[in-house]
Amino acid sequence: MTTVHDLMKSKGKQATFSIAANETVYRAIEMMAEKNIGALFVTDEDRIVGICTERDYARKIILKGHDSKTTLVKEIMTEEMITVHLDTSLEQCMALMTNYHIRHLPVVENGHLTGMVSIGDVVRSVIADKENLISDLQDYIEGLSILR
Repeated sequence: MTTVHDLMKSKGKQATFSIAANETVYRAIEMMAEKNIGALFVTDEDRIVGICTERDYARKIILKGHDSKTTLVKEIMTEEMITVHLDTSLEQCMALMTNYHIRHLPVVENGHLTGMVSIGDVVRSVIADKENLISDLQDYIEGLSILR
């Protein structure tokens, strides 16, 4: 069973990006576009206080007709984050993402933020695992047919 630790190891060391709660939503979206990411951790005096996602922007700014250049990140961020640990399985991650309708899971170990996994990360890893299993089974079956 593949875990978040396995996924993080295969992704390699990747930076997690954050934005101050008092920054504008426009700056947050600009930063997400620059980094080609869909979410930012929100900080207040070096503490993680929430997460701001493209979905927050779409639902709380665009659909409500607010101005992203004057609205602050803290006004639209999601404060209650669903988190996972390094030993969480990818199947558990998928279940959390499905049950809570979220696309990003902060990874926390010993009370410290160590990274983030996205639905894309999880799906890519699960597909790779299944492809490896199929390849191994094909090799096994071919080995059996040679023995005949």
